[in-house]
Amino acid sequence: MFSLSRTSLRQARQLQTVLRHSSRSFVTSRPRHSEFKPLDMFSEEEEMLRESVQRFAAQEIAPKVREMDENEMMDPSIVRALFDQGLMGIEISPDLGGAGSSFTSAIVAIEELAKVDPSVSVMCDVHNTIVNTVFRKYATPEQQQTWLPLLAESKLGSFCLSEPAAGSDAFALQTRARKDGNEWVINGSKMWITNAYEAEVFLIFATIDPSKGYKGITCFVATKDMGVQIAKKEEKLGIRASSTCVLNFDDLRVPAENLIGGEGLGYKIAIEILNEGRIGIAAQMLGLAQGAFDRAVPYTYERKQFGQPVGTFQGMAFQIAQAAIDIEAARLLTYNAARLKEQFDETNDPKYSFTKQAAMAKYAASQVAQRVSGAAIEWAGGVGFTRETGLEKYWRDSKIGAIYEGTSNIQLQTIAKFIQKQYS
Repeated sequence: MFSLSRTSLRQARQLQTVLRHSSRSFVTSRPRHSEFKPLDMFSEEEEMLRESVQRFAAQEIAPKVREMDENEMMDPSIVRALFDQGLMGIEISPDLGGAGSSFTSAIVAIEELAKVDPSVSVMCDVHNTIVNTVFRKYATPEQQQTWLPLLAESKLGSFCLSEPAAGSDAFALQTRARKDGNEWVINGSKMWITNAYEAEVFLIFATIDPSKGYKGITCFVATKDMGVQIAKKEEKLGIRASSTCVLNFDDLRVPAENLIGGEGLGYKIAIEILNEGRIGIAAQMLGLAQGAFDRAVPYTYERKQFGQPVGTFQGMAFQIAQAAIDIEAARLLTYNAARLKEQFDETNDPKYSFTKQAAMAKYAASQVAQRVSGAAIEWAGGVGFTRETGLEKYWRDSKIGAIYEGTSNIQLQTIAKFIQKQYS
């Protein structure tokens, strides 16, 4: 038996009094059911976009997935089609050639594309959630008028931050920029740059004053014809159709008006942009997991052994159920982070800060993508190990989720810091 102290009893009575006197207000202030919506319930516009992207991916992308993967090259017609479908300017204002849709709309599109080909998905993701967003949030009105219509309608963008010595330690940059009259002259190199082979617009982060450390980092916009050099196109395990390149800048001259956000503010741009970019990667990994699941599970109910579909054996049925739970959990984390991001942008209220939620979504979705795509191969047995089903491609593509836009350990470190701040 346990006993309550007098203090505990007094506190309990006080709580009962508060509850008794507050009960009516609790009832009368209860929000209507219509005020609450499931995280995966979309607006009419978002749902229409989802259906449109599903059709586009099935009809235009799916027939070319294997060829693009084996050639390790994005089909130019796919890039053109993404622009024609309005999928490269989702959040850009209609006045500047975009769709003027929500951030969640972009996340929905990224997810749906990844169900068919994560390579195409990440091209759309980086262009929308990172490159376009830098211009929308930090560029001057004049710069927006110049660049956003191009990015919405025809020119692919690339975000150039990582370097040989600046990966997870993103601000250990060696690329330098110096002022020369009305131009900035950039020298250095970048690694692991997504979209670089096809891109025509490049956001380049360089240090204008090494003595200031990260406060010397500045963002510039350049075009390929200014002299951006593709030094090497990487040969990768997965997302092979998505280009990943080494870039060199040898006395690259950029007009002074191409500086974005102000001198020394590049670090601020990079930190804030990568937070929302991680939600995009979470959506990519979520779509990948769902795509592998959708392709493998029907096979388990067609393939029979010992007189019954293999998917109905308890051992496999439980694995399938667990995978469905994992995907749903990743989906809710991703959509929650996306909605928080939208609320933060609308209100600038710290209570809607989404940094921790973005890290959680990316970490969880990348883990789920690896587990589900790996399990999907096993569910299909020998045929799953062949290229014929495409399941092995999902598994190869999944590995990058734990690496780019912040490794899994970086995500865990970010989450841990929030927990320490809350409880210490």
